[in-house]
Amino acid sequence: MAAAARCCPSVRVSAGGSRRAVPRRRTCWQRSATSERFRGSCRGFSWEKRVGDGQNLITEDVTVVEGDVATISCRVKNSDDSVIQLLNPNRQTIYFRDFRPLKDSRFQLVNFSNSELRVSLTNVSISDEGRYFCQLYTDPPQEIYTTITVLVPPRNLVIDIQKEIAVEGEEIELNCTAMASRPATTIRWFKGNKELTGKSEVEQWSDMYTVTSQLLLKVGREDDGVPVICLVDHPAVKDLQTQRYLEVMYKPQVRVSQNYPVQGLTREGEPLELTCAAFGKPQPTDMRWLRVDDEMPQHVVVSGSNLLISNLNKTDNGTYRCEASNAVGKSHADYMLFVYDTTATTEPAVHGTGVLLNASTEALPTVQISNASIALHPDSRAGEEGAIRSVDHAVVGGVVAVVVFAMLCLLIILGRYFARHKGTYFTHEAKGADDAADADTAIINAEGGQNNSEEKKEYFI
Repeated sequence: MAAAARCCPSVRVSAGGSRRAVPRRRTCWQRSATSERFRGSCRGFSWEKRVGDGQNLITEDVTVVEGDVATISCRVKNSDDSVIQLLNPNRQTIYFRDFRPLKDSRFQLVNFSNSELRVSLTNVSISDEGRYFCQLYTDPPQEIYTTITVLVPPRNLVIDIQKEIAVEGEEIELNCTAMASRPATTIRWFKGNKELTGKSEVEQWSDMYTVTSQLLLKVGREDDGVPVICLVDHPAVKDLQTQRYLEVMYKPQVRVSQNYPVQGLTREGEPLELTCAAFGKPQPTDMRWLRVDDEMPQHVVVSGSNLLISNLNKTDNGTYRCEASNAVGKSHADYMLFVYDTTATTEPAVHGTGVLLNASTEALPTVQISNASIALHPDSRAGEEGAIRSVDHAVVGGVVAVVVFAMLCLLIILGRYFARHKGTYFTHEAKGADDAADADTAIINAEGGQNNSEEKKEYFI
């Protein structure tokens, strides 16, 4: 059967977006199995994503920030002057060749040729998100889609702090909220340059996300005036952050310094001047000097933060304390004074360490002692160790000499005692040995006595 020549109806789009079929010579086909399939494709607008006969439709997905401009491009390789059109997610024609049937002035033609249809969409909103279709009227007709994804940056970034003014040692709560974003944001915390870890919760409202991150922070005096930063990671925005400065109250930090003598020993008859410095928040309002182990000597002059002893003597030995307090608590620093004789010349072996103490036991449970503050405040007791060391050697030598002398005296006395009791000692056998003829007779003589043998004589008539 001869193949009947018929033309596939081309599509013409009216200004209102409706379609109607019009004959077009370019799409004529012969009735055959292949053409039947083509007719079904033509009438049903079932397009392929890839173009046959060596032609291709090319497009790319578009990601755009809300309010910006999105550009949709439909490109053709190996074009044969086929018609290109662009449809929105509702299958309404945006552009048919270079004609715009859709009454949305946000769509503007950027470029049109036989190989490309490029359209821009200004002031993009969430409602514009979806699939847009590029169609090419070839034999058979074909279609490919591109997806527009709309990003929405957080509309507001706020840090809420539990306590505007904190006290050192307390744990405070901070919350950072990023509202109405798409997709959900990632919140990061920083204290100064150090990154901290918070706990985030995400709430979804329609197509938007609200993220709240909670941070628990234990503050100290070193945190006063330090910024806490809430930073947002989101593809729609760069370097979005907000910050709050910490305000931390802390008890005084007390330091005592020796103005005179600047170095060396505190000798009897010389002056001593001490200065007390205290720093805290709020600034200390009450500062006083006292003597820890006894009453303050009457000749000691206290003027504000200064303590002056114009003429040192041995009775001034002891521990002198400077106390300072504010609304948070009380702290103190101690200075241990030891007055040397006027003739003392031994300098301290280690000057200004070991005896000057900063301590505080009120209002807060823990106390930190600054090594730097200890090193800055010399103490008169520091020279005492060197002087005692030089004396110890002489004392030890004297004790050893006395022990040796005593031992020698003891040996002499024992020698004389043994010399006076030296003599000859005999056994019982030796006592009767002088007049005995044998050993048995000697023993008998020793026990019975020689005199008895002479007294008892026997006579025979």
